Amino acid sequence: MSWTKVLAEDSLSTGTREVVKVGDRSILLLNQDGTIYAVNSKCPHLKLSLKNGKITSDGEIVCPWHKSSFNLTTGAAKDWTPWPPVVGQVMAMVSSAKPLEVFPIKIEGGSIWVEV
Repeated sequence: MSWTKVLAEDSLSTGTREVVKVGDRSILLLNQDGTIYAVNSKCPHLKLSLKNGKITSDGEIVCPWHKSSFNLTTGAAKDWTPWPPVVGQVMAMVSSAKPLEVFPIKIEGGSIWVEV
């Protein structure tokens, strides 16, 4: 694993999000209340974008497609495909819960670095 400079720190103000490419990975950077998180930009369920996912007061991102939720710090899945009703339950039986990949970050020299 190695550190990659991905973005200037001042370009990710509180409440903003940015998807960056690091090698073959697409990483979602979020600045939530002054804390920066780096997670896989795709939900582990069907690989759909999390960029517009809701952030909860518990520090989780909710997939806008099937409402699976993941802890931004650990990537642990809290809810797994609860939507749509009934169909989501069937999908959850077919595909077991998977964590969201999270990446270490550091701020150095005015830049955001991600370890991949």
